[in-house]
Amino acid sequence: MAPTPARRPVRDVAVVAFAQTGHRRRTDDVSEVEMLMPVLHQVLAETGLRTSDIGFTCSGSSDYLAGRAFSFTMALDGVGAWPPISESHVEMDGAWALYEAWVKILTGEADTALVYAHGKSSPGDVRDVLTRQLDPYYVAPLWPDSVSLAALQAQALLDAGDTDEPALAAVAARSRADASSNPHAQLKGDVPSGEYLVHPLRSGDCPPIGDGAAAVILAAGDRARELCTRPAWIRGMDHRIEAHSLGVRDLTDSPSARLAAERAGAYESPVDTAELHAPFTSQEVVLRKALHLGADVVVNPSGGALAANPMMVAGLIRIGEAAARIQRGESDRALAHATSGPCLQQNLVAVLEGEASE
Repeated sequence: MAPTPARRPVRDVAVVAFAQTGHRRRTDDVSEVEMLMPVLHQVLAETGLRTSDIGFTCSGSSDYLAGRAFSFTMALDGVGAWPPISESHVEMDGAWALYEAWVKILTGEADTALVYAHGKSSPGDVRDVLTRQLDPYYVAPLWPDSVSLAALQAQALLDAGDTDEPALAAVAARSRADASSNPHAQLKGDVPSGEYLVHPLRSGDCPPIGDGAAAVILAAGDRARELCTRPAWIRGMDHRIEAHSLGVRDLTDSPSARLAAERAGAYESPVDTAELHAPFTSQEVVLRKALHLGADVVVNPSGGALAANPMMVAGLIRIGEAAARIQRGESDRALAHATSGPCLQQNLVAVLEGEASE
C-alpha cells in the first residue's frame, strides 16, 4: 500500500528564535526560575518582542524531577502571568509543548508563541525516577532503570547484526567531537568509552546527567519574516507512540518514528541535516535505519543528546538546533526528532525548511 501523503499545514509557521543555557552537571546555585530567565530574555531580545506581544505560551517540564506537584507554576511566575496570558503546560519534553503551540497557531488563535522547557536532573537519581514511566502493573514494580532498558535494546541490535560495540563507540566519539564547536554542550572532545554500566553499554554510550533550559519563539506568515531574516519554516510535524509493553515490540526498529516522519513529510524530498534525540548510541542506530537517513545526511552536528541531555529539554533543543542551522544558512531542509519513554517509545518528528536564496 502506498504511503499516506503528508497534509500541508493550513498556515506557514516558523521558528524565528532559539536560545538555550550552557548545560551543566549541577546547578545548585540557581533555582529553575533563575536558570530559565536568561534564556527567555535572550529569545525575546532576538526578535524585539515583549511578553505582552506573545499570543500563546506553552511549557514542558516534569514534576517528578522537582519532586513536588505543580512545580511548573514557579517558572510561570518568572515568565509573567499578569496581566492574564494564554498559557498551557505539558508534563513532557518541550518538543511536545512546541507541537501544541504550533497547532494553536495553525488554528488562527495566535500569531506568535513562546515555548520553553526546563529540567534539573541533578537533585535526584534519574535512573530511578524514569521507572515511573513504565507499565505500573507488570514492569515498574521490578524497577528496571533507564540504562538497563537501553542496554536490552543495544543487545538486541548486536544480536541482529545491526551494529557492534566499536560502531557504537564511534557514534559517541563523532558526537562529542562535533560538540566541540557547541558552546552549550556539557560533554565535548575526546571522552573515554569508560567502563560498562550495563553490558553492552559503557559510560561513553550513555548521555550525561545535567540541568538546563531552552526556549523557542514561533511566528506565522509575514510576522515571521518581520522577526527573522531567514525563518525556519515548519513544513510538517507529527508524533506517534509504540506499544506500552516492551515485550510486544521489536526493539531493533522504530515504526512510530518512521510513521511520524512520513506524516510530517520527511520523505517527500531529501533532508540535509538531522537532529536526532538519541540519548544512547544504540538509539541513533535504530533511528538512522527507521528514518532512512543515508550517509549524506549530517546527523547531530550539535553533538546531540550524547553531548547534553537535560531532561524535558533535549527534544526541544533538537528542533531549536535544526532551526538555527537553517537560519544561519548551513541547512536548507532539516529533520528534527524528539523522544520520550523507554527504548524510543514515543517519537515526534518535525521537518523544517529555509526559503530559497534569491
